[in-house]
Amino acid sequence: MVEKALGLSTADRCVVLADERSTANLRFAANTLTTNGVARSSRLTVISISGRGVGVVSRAAVRPEQLAGVVEAADRASREAQPAEDARDLVEGVPPSPHWDEPVRPTDIDVFGAFAPALGETFAAAQAGGRKLYGFAEHRLTTTFLGTSTGLRLRHDQPTGRLELNAKSGDLKRSAWTGVSTRDFSDVDVAALDSSLAQRLEWAKNRVDLPAGRYETLLPPSAVADLMIYLFWSAGARDALDGRSVFSRPGGGTRVGEQLATLPLTLSSDPAAEGLECAPFVMAHASSRESSVFDNGLPLARTDWIRDGRLEALLQTRYSAELSGLPVTPAVDNLVMGGPEGGRSLEEMIASTERGLLLTCLWYIREVDPQTLLVTGLTRDGVYLVEHGEVVGEVNNFRFNESPVDLLGRVTEAGASERTLPREWNDYFQRTAMPPLRVPDFNMSTVSQAS
Repeated sequence: MVEKALGLSTADRCVVLADERSTANLRFAANTLTTNGVARSSRLTVISISGRGVGVVSRAAVRPEQLAGVVEAADRASREAQPAEDARDLVEGVPPSPHWDEPVRPTDIDVFGAFAPALGETFAAAQAGGRKLYGFAEHRLTTTFLGTSTGLRLRHDQPTGRLELNAKSGDLKRSAWTGVSTRDFSDVDVAALDSSLAQRLEWAKNRVDLPAGRYETLLPPSAVADLMIYLFWSAGARDALDGRSVFSRPGGGTRVGEQLATLPLTLSSDPAAEGLECAPFVMAHASSRESSVFDNGLPLARTDWIRDGRLEALLQTRYSAELSGLPVTPAVDNLVMGGPEGGRSLEEMIASTERGLLLTCLWYIREVDPQTLLVTGLTRDGVYLVEHGEVVGEVNNFRFNESPVDLLGRVTEAGASERTLPREWNDYFQRTAMPPLRVPDFNMSTVSQAS
């Protein structure tokens, strides 16, 4: 399909992306499997370039007899388009993927071959313990073929899995959540996850009401991931150059080079990160302020966005890099935070806490002020009070107001980094590894009635 589309195009240049996606899922409620299923889909994107004009046409499930019409529509749109400001020569000279023309092997329900029996055993254990488990497991395999008129023939196969698990007490008054990301479900220990949820439900038997205020707070890796993903998404160089973001330097330019964190924290992306592997080249289906269709096929490498607490890079296309004078650093589809060597586990951090709050996850995160990256949101599925190194009970939920950037400058401890699943953003971004963080004055702005 890619080869035929490139051959049909009459535009000056052409880029074609074909995405084949397959999914398999299990859903369960009250210790019972409720549904399971598999699905497949495909999408073809044709990017035609006439002079500096760009036409993009994307269609799902394109049949062979429809292909010429899709290409013709993209060619026509490129001839009618205004000149694109990010127009550049297409990437060339990248060696072809060795498995370019191998058949696509979709995922199927067999991906849960070892996981499903373990889930059934966990249902039985939860039932015996008076708990009810709810949630779902999903596995996706997306194969993307990228071909260009300059000779690129690149392919990437991306497996993505997640498990979300929610435990409730028998009377449904207490709730706790956990989740994990995985490539193939072979490394998911669902019994251990259920055990951690059982402990949290025990903590919640004692209820303590607290007022709004600033509290020493332990943010688990999942909550840290949600905050850092939003920081990452907001780190576009164009917005910073235009004075529209928290990364804009007063008077002009960007804050690249400024110290953001007092601790030597590093926030990075790496296509080869173990367990978080992702596409090693740019796949841009459309241009935006942070991406450019002209950069399709550009090789990706490890990028430090923050290094030892210092802002090192922003999301850059070749076009924005020319404007900023900074290196070309496109987005990479994973995110890893590391802190000082010898970081402690979350359990060890709890044991050293005199008085503070322990969160489970964050929810409904929304931006309040882009100039400071102030966001608001809610806590969910368990906020616990820690006193003298022990969890003594569950407290009420809060609405919080915090800036991920400002928060980095106030962190007093970063624990050991581990692979985690963000709660809020896992529909869009799942490959993360984060440490737990200790914040001495996390702003719980109001009490929430959410339960």
